[in-house]
Amino acid sequence: MAHPERIVIVGAGHASAQLCESLRKGGFEGSITLVGEEKWLPYQRPPLSKAYLLGDFERERLFVKPQAFYDEARIDLRLGLRAEAIDRAERRLHLSDGTDLPYDALALLTGARVRPLDCAGAGLGGVHYVRGIDDIDALMPAVAVARRAVVIGGGYIGLEAAAVLRKRGLAVTVLHRSPRLLSRVASAPTAQFIEDLHREEGVDIRLGTTIRAIEGAGRVERIEIERLDVDPVAANIREEMPVDLVVAGVGVVPNQSLAIEAGLPTEDGIAVDATCRTADPAIFAAGDVAWHPHGRWGDIRLESVQNALDQAKTCAAAMLGEAAPYAAVPWFWSDQYDVKLQSAGLPQGYDRAVWRPGEKPRAGSCWLYAQGRLACVEAMNDPRAYMTGKRWIEADLTPDPKAIADPGTPLKAVAVG
Repeated sequence: MAHPERIVIVGAGHASAQLCESLRKGGFEGSITLVGEEKWLPYQRPPLSKAYLLGDFERERLFVKPQAFYDEARIDLRLGLRAEAIDRAERRLHLSDGTDLPYDALALLTGARVRPLDCAGAGLGGVHYVRGIDDIDALMPAVAVARRAVVIGGGYIGLEAAAVLRKRGLAVTVLHRSPRLLSRVASAPTAQFIEDLHREEGVDIRLGTTIRAIEGAGRVERIEIERLDVDPVAANIREEMPVDLVVAGVGVVPNQSLAIEAGLPTEDGIAVDATCRTADPAIFAAGDVAWHPHGRWGDIRLESVQNALDQAKTCAAAMLGEAAPYAAVPWFWSDQYDVKLQSAGLPQGYDRAVWRPGEKPRAGSCWLYAQGRLACVEAMNDPRAYMTGKRWIEADLTPDPKAIADPGTPLKAVAVG
């Protein structure tokens, strides 16, 4: 594909802001149009379920870049509009206001949306989701008057929300279908660490439990839950629980309908190559929506700020004819109470987990090995372990597991190979 003169970006998140910046820094002088379905400038989502919900983070600090950046970079912002269809033959994007945008290169940075609850009563007042600014702005006044909250979902988002609700003084119950927390995104030892943390803070955690119905006269007053234990004596036990606030965090779904309707290949996300290009050479995808190949972890879709930023840089380079295959080591973080969890690599396919105690309370790290090779490090209040492990994974170095397990052996003295 010849170098583009007109670039259109769909989506207004971390990846979009980074793509705009990378294109201009890369010398692109053509037109850039950014289409966002929300009314807001591209903003950070991680603080929403943490400091913003707690009231410790002003809205203006959420925005990735100020308005002045887009003005100076000559970005044509089309906010509050939905991209409705792609005409690949004519290279035009149809918008919800009836207008069309011609493009030479199109970037689908559409992210993901919350997975809605499918139980009876899911539409009652008092049922909230955690995804965007408007969601949290609606949730905050409800938190101020609520007394008993149920969080549905024991992933990072649900647990971060649970931590904030406890800090705000609510009685909190977490329901999670799986037999352990963080079942998709963390190792078993780290999940146990986080479970113990929440129980210490007074959270009632119900594992192997699902919600059957939300009930109330116009708004939530109680819920009916059901145990899913494999024990036939315990299974199918139902219970009613009085609540006045429900927060759902049961995962997200990639926003790939535009690509599907345009005939582009999709999996669990829009399929792209190692340079973020789809099957159509003029269309790219990056961030939470992209199903991409990774030399170490195979075909994956990652929901993280790091991935969004790094793939946006790769996407910009590809548009400008300078792309190198994307191969960054994934990293994530989560803040819950006084604990910062940082991880590098992916906790998938590991066959050995080594726990390294921390130097202070509520600290430690879990080192995951796959076939004798370091695959992931998860560190709680231990930035040194995180940074060291991340550096080793990037260099494909593996530390001695026995030395890792011994807190008396400094990390800098651990042999690697």
